[in-house]
Amino acid sequence: MADQAVYLLGLDAGNTIIKAVLFDLAGRQLAMHAVAGRSHTPQPGYVERDLGDMWADARDAIRACIAQAGIDAREIAAIGCAGHGNGLYLIDRAGAPLIGIQSLDTRAAGTAATLASRNAEALHAICLQKPWPAQTPTLLAWVKQHAPDLYASTGTAMLCKDFITYRLTGERVSDVSDMSGCGLVRMPEGVYDAELLALYGIEDAQAKLPRLLDSADIAGMITATAAAETGLAEGTPVIAGYFDVVASAMGAGVVRPGEASVIAGTWSVNQVFSTAPVVDPNVFMVARFGPGRFANIESSATSAANLEWYVREFVERGAHHDDPFAHCNAAVGAVTPAWDDPIFHPFLYGSGQGAEFRAGFYGLAGWHREGHLLRALFEGVMFEHKRHIDVLKNAGVGFDKAVLSGGGSRSEHWPQIFADGLGVPITVPEARETGALGAAIGAGVAAGLFDDYEAGVDAMTRQSAAYRPDPAMRNHYDRRYRAYCGLADTLRSFWAEQAAGPSRTPQ
Repeated sequence: MADQAVYLLGLDAGNTIIKAVLFDLAGRQLAMHAVAGRSHTPQPGYVERDLGDMWADARDAIRACIAQAGIDAREIAAIGCAGHGNGLYLIDRAGAPLIGIQSLDTRAAGTAATLASRNAEALHAICLQKPWPAQTPTLLAWVKQHAPDLYASTGTAMLCKDFITYRLTGERVSDVSDMSGCGLVRMPEGVYDAELLALYGIEDAQAKLPRLLDSADIAGMITATAAAETGLAEGTPVIAGYFDVVASAMGAGVVRPGEASVIAGTWSVNQVFSTAPVVDPNVFMVARFGPGRFANIESSATSAANLEWYVREFVERGAHHDDPFAHCNAAVGAVTPAWDDPIFHPFLYGSGQGAEFRAGFYGLAGWHREGHLLRALFEGVMFEHKRHIDVLKNAGVGFDKAVLSGGGSRSEHWPQIFADGLGVPITVPEARETGALGAAIGAGVAAGLFDDYEAGVDAMTRQSAAYRPDPAMRNHYDRRYRAYCGLADTLRSFWAEQAAGPSRTPQ
């Protein structure tokens, strides 16, 4: 490629949207195309994705991205894919799709509870994770118990991005970051383990697992069939890829030990990189993405999804505002913070502390306006990030600065609230598509364009804004955070009663 321009293609496969993003070697985005897919809920608690549709979405996103860029596909040096972690994507021995279960699914809640009651400590001792409903091995155990014919038909159990890699290359592979993120490998080695599978009750599943690679290993090459469908060049290398939170951290500029990535997106993701995994049962998970490279992660669905709900339900109704998020930011900016402002718990979708947790605004008075509600929402989301970060700090994983990415980072006020509430400097990355960029960086390492991750991150990422904590706000946030936590403790019994439902049917 000496006489050609050189590009890297990053794919980011979420629970619904699949993005294809083309970058040059300086990390500049040349083109991006996103395709929104559809989830299906065949019954309550079930959230599924048709695998044929998912591949069609990926195929269309790639083709449109290349066309938009106007490049020769042979100029793409390598391809990386990041995907949402956990869930379960099954194909049969011939490679035909069987089922795609997304990471929002809760059908295996009972299975998770049973596994946790029997084997939580033993499981954590091996994989540094405890069972939870959408966790891949827990779902596979559910399939084995409740859908034995489907289990018997399974040729390979994959994760979201692995199916896309399979359709691109014909290779049934996964990477260690995704497999460690779903609790399917022994840590810190990052290898499959017979004892671990037995503890999940899937001791016969070893043959159903994909070939395991390090994230930046080359998984295979674009096949002739995939080239015809996507517009990619046959023979282009594709790497094993990444758990999307790890890729997003790299795309935001975080890769070195001690560096922290805070993602304010659908989920509150808080991660600190290290050379060895933290071993603490209170930490949600640890992902490995290479030798001596670990992401210690605390997360839950308690972040900017709360603002998306508020905008959808209250701001967009009747098309009152051309830019509803700008309206929210303006309302927050018009408020002078006070101790007796309302408090908001961001538990619209439960909490890592309990699925029964509920959201709510508390301490409202007649003089409060929409801006006070929105500022409470912004603060409440930050407080839950802080609670997760406190878990990491108590486990010995601290940091003195962080990079904030995700939709929340695009607010003109939220990053400063994070800096003030967390008490550390916050920077915001230039790139918006950080997941795709992180996957592209890994592809560049695999293609020999960068010596290592550090070189790739230095070359392809930049920060666009910086926020320093205001010392004058420290007491304000410390006091309100104590109130936030204390109120949650007080409401635990109420939330539990709500979740239990009525004790008898009203007459």
